[in-house]
Amino acid sequence: MFRSLSLILLAFAGLAFSQDLDLAVVKQAFEDASIPTDLFINFDPSALLEVTFPEPGSQPITLHAGVQLPRNATAGPPEFGVIDDVGEGPFVVATVDPDALTPQDPSEAQIRHFLGPNFFVKCLPGDNVHTLVNRTPAISEFLQPTPPAGSDAHRYIFLLFNQPVSFNAQTLVTPTTPIELFNISAFAAATGLGDPIAGTFMLVAPDPTEA
Repeated sequence: MFRSLSLILLAFAGLAFSQDLDLAVVKQAFEDASIPTDLFINFDPSALLEVTFPEPGSQPITLHAGVQLPRNATAGPPEFGVIDDVGEGPFVVATVDPDALTPQDPSEAQIRHFLGPNFFVKCLPGDNVHTLVNRTPAISEFLQPTPPAGSDAHRYIFLLFNQPVSFNAQTLVTPTTPIELFNISAFAAATGLGDPIAGTFMLVAPDPTEA
């Protein structure tokens, strides 16, 4: 039992140092997970999106595309960064769950877990990851993944968009808009976001006590 627990802890600790480093690998991970098909998006990234979850008392966890995390590691809110020259901004970050209620019955999908505009790049000397800092409150604050008991793991997809000049005037989604039955591709088309320029995703299953 001790050996098994040690292996679990080592695997969990290793996540703290993981990150996406190859655009082709990220794009293939999205394809393998059927994300472009299920979200009706064109995913041809030009940059790498870094998503990091702070972990009280331990190392933060940086995602690599398709990693599965225990729910208690995803309380967030996550921090965002970008690798590559994408300009100064502004950018929009969106997070959606296309698997609610369950992957077999996505009757409430998509769930909007985060929607934040007005992110700008903050460059630090010698840092290859450019931190993204938002200058205004999010439209939808980050909602921790909570797949229902008995469900398979859900995909939680983070996407980065260039923000058009007119975006702040949009009223399609406001802080009071229901988060269920969101459609990121329709929203992006209606607001001029276009295709995402970067993205990553994680898998999260129900807590073992609820499964």
